[in-house]
Amino acid sequence: MGRYIIRRVVYAIPVILIASIIVFTVIHITTPPRPPARSAGVTQEALAEYAHHLGLDKPGWQQYLIWLNNFIHLDWGTSIVTGRPVLPDIQTALVNSLILGIAATVVSLSVGITLGVYSALHQYSPGDHLMSGAAFMGISMPTFWLALLMQILFGFYFTQWFHLSEPMFYTAGMYKPGAQGESMIDLLRHMVLPVIVISVQVIAVYSRYMRASMLEILQSDFLRTARSKGIREKRVIVRHAMRNALIPITTQVAIDLGAIASGLIVTETIFQWPGMGPLFIEAVDTGDYPVVLAWVMVTVFFVIVFNLIADILYAVLDPRIRYA
Repeated sequence: MGRYIIRRVVYAIPVILIASIIVFTVIHITTPPRPPARSAGVTQEALAEYAHHLGLDKPGWQQYLIWLNNFIHLDWGTSIVTGRPVLPDIQTALVNSLILGIAATVVSLSVGITLGVYSALHQYSPGDHLMSGAAFMGISMPTFWLALLMQILFGFYFTQWFHLSEPMFYTAGMYKPGAQGESMIDLLRHMVLPVIVISVQVIAVYSRYMRASMLEILQSDFLRTARSKGIREKRVIVRHAMRNALIPITTQVAIDLGAIASGLIVTETIFQWPGMGPLFIEAVDTGDYPVVLAWVMVTVFFVIVFNLIADILYAVLDPRIRYA
């Protein structure tokens, strides 16, 4: 197992380096770093010093090496728009996105796997048909439409119908104004609606993956062998069937977790959640090159790392993969 993990980590290193070259080149072309236009009081010497500070007076490959060295040492530059260091802004937005994304993933996995296993064990039953129909509705439901519907229901109608002084669940932000970090209940009340919106489609996808995988595993020879040995049915399902059925869904979960770093752009924007999604949109709109470059690189890094974790989990769930 140790050799397998080391081998996968070694393979991931050149992938990250190649990805960094592609990211730097594409962002450099599409959102090039430019010195500010010369205005009153700005001398030519100041502009030259600014360009030298950004490394714009050097060849492209040297600019990449300087940027990569700075990035590794957590020197991600300064925002052109706000004048603040990029790293703290990325860290704050990333933590906020992870809070929302991990909560939604936990809910989606718990509910999706449970529904998928139930549907597979009760194939073509009324419950299976009901869950299949609900899954198809969840998959086809636009995220922005569901988010706006939740805001209208909980922010307006439910508040009026039940004569509440404030909504049961808040429809915008992460905390009440002036109450940041003071109340976990306040945070949870702000999280409920965006977590529901994110989870609806993901639960539908996970339940269908789990159902299809379980149906295939339930027909396997090794399950018939386990039953013939007198192993209890509950252990056959949990220890043997579910463990093997989780392998396909592991890929999707890894992709989803890696995508959290890019921000849940639609949901975060509608609910005004201060995560990576709104940060990226604002940086692109204003042409904030250092923020865009750091944002994309962090996203790529997370995707590669979580795919690496998925490869390792494959080997844990199915030891045969270690020797493939």
